[in-house]
Amino acid sequence: MDGESEGLTLEPAVTLSAKCEPVFAGSDTAVSQIIHACHSATIDQGLSALALPGLTRDTLEPVLQYCASLQCVTDAVSCPGCKRRSEALGIETLDQFILSKKDIIVGDGRVRLTGEGTESITTPCLETLAKQWSGENYWFWARRVIRKLRHGIRRAHMQGEAVAGDGETPSVILMEPQLADNIGMVARACANFGLDNLRLVSPRDGWPNEKARIAASGANYIIDDAQAFSSLEDSIGDLNWLCATTARQRDLRKPVMTPEQAIAEMRTRISRGERCGILFGRERNGLETSEVANADALIMIPVNSRFASLNLAQAVLLLGYEWMRGDPGRSLGRVTTYERPLNEGLNFGHDRPATKQELIGLFEHLESELERLGFFNPGHRKATVTQNLRTLLSRLGATDQEVRTLRGIVATLAQGKGAGRKSGSKVP
Repeated sequence: MDGESEGLTLEPAVTLSAKCEPVFAGSDTAVSQIIHACHSATIDQGLSALALPGLTRDTLEPVLQYCASLQCVTDAVSCPGCKRRSEALGIETLDQFILSKKDIIVGDGRVRLTGEGTESITTPCLETLAKQWSGENYWFWARRVIRKLRHGIRRAHMQGEAVAGDGETPSVILMEPQLADNIGMVARACANFGLDNLRLVSPRDGWPNEKARIAASGANYIIDDAQAFSSLEDSIGDLNWLCATTARQRDLRKPVMTPEQAIAEMRTRISRGERCGILFGRERNGLETSEVANADALIMIPVNSRFASLNLAQAVLLLGYEWMRGDPGRSLGRVTTYERPLNEGLNFGHDRPATKQELIGLFEHLESELERLGFFNPGHRKATVTQNLRTLLSRLGATDQEVRTLRGIVATLAQGKGAGRKSGSKVP
């Protein structure tokens, strides 16, 4: 692209680079890189990591809007790493992607894929390449960051503050987790159910890991506070009581507990000042018996005996749910700034239950119209039918608004409404 295009202004904060890529004005930083940084962490953390002069919360939104509105489609440009670039280049398969590169260096370089292009790239492993070759949906990420910029993260503690104090919840310990994505999903499950302490024993993809942060979907404080250990012994050294999850029967003389029983035991011990932990095995083959031997008890989750394997995050979620069930501070679903926590059972919202006087008014209104229209004929039926109607309507547990609606229906059915009002009728 020639020099004249380099300074072309597309949006107040976005210009075209010499490579025909949308960048933040006055820099070589692609719009996709800015979105990735602010999506993977808090906005303030992302801006701090980028350290771009002039890029602040006040100037960020036009950059995000450029991507979120797909202005790049109109301008016929694209960002590196974006799925739109692959689409624009007509790359529809992994084979085509490999051919479009000069070299793809995998891991430590012992595996190398050769194509027909001019660009060389690296990837941690073939599995990562298979997942990410087509690029990210950055326009979708941009919309999420805009919501975060305008309204903040939905819960204050998601920005970095644990719900409970140190040692007040069981530690979640993952034994040699293989995928950073799984660690992120475990972190999300921990945040859902108030388990604030996550420990990792020799994670395969290293630590810290941004892929885990992305998969955590906002549970950043769990990711930020997670600790990595080189051995199981180091990870459990400060605990007083440890239980290990397993789907296989073990030839060990240890108590076997359901999640409910184990959580009850941990609550009792934590109330006495003890520190507890739950050990989860590897995604592929769980825990070795020698590792289970370090536990004080085993947790076995009730499952279909013919298909007992659980996803790692699912197993953590089930134990987290049991923990949250006993927490007096739990809430039913999300509670925003403008909402109040819901109680179990029937909730009236902003309405109130109807009073007996309002219900009696409804009974009398309905009965008078039925009487007028000859419904109680023969007359000896009236007492029984009236009793049945009052029993039925009392059982509804209606609100004051619902009683008014029912009276309006009765009046309309009996008298008509507007142009359909019956001649000679009077509103009671």
